[in-house]
Amino acid sequence: MKRFFLILVIILFCTVSCRDTGHAPVIPDLYINVSINPNSTQYFELNTVGGWMYLTAQEPSRGLIVYRYNWDEFKAYDRLSPYDPYNCDDRLYVDFPFVIDPCTGYKYSILDGSLLEGSGYNLIQYFTEYDGNILKIYN
Repeated sequence: MKRFFLILVIILFCTVSCRDTGHAPVIPDLYINVSINPNSTQYFELNTVGGWMYLTAQEPSRGLIVYRYNWDEFKAYDRLSPYDPYNCDDRLYVDFPFVIDPCTGYKYSILDGSLLEGSGYNLIQYFTEYDGNILKIYN
């Protein structure tokens, strides 16, 4: 009886651990290293809390969405679809306070990059450091 129970537990464990979890993200190998002064007139959209703008980035990235979360913190997301970046040439766009994936119609929060409508993954987010003068975006 103990052997039967042990075999049943092993089979159950293998079944649960080997289950297909759905579409796996295939995120390209991106190198992001951008520095800007968000207080300059060139980036006036970022001069206030809640401001956002698009920035260019090296391919295969389709660019960045930068959002000023508060006076000392910024959020930066790639404009690649996190669901399937190779299947669609369109870029994510902002319909404030949402980020929209035109390929799937999924909605994400610009506040934290979380998926709000649809199924899948959160936005591709990058690290940000802000010293009060220069904003560095990198991975």
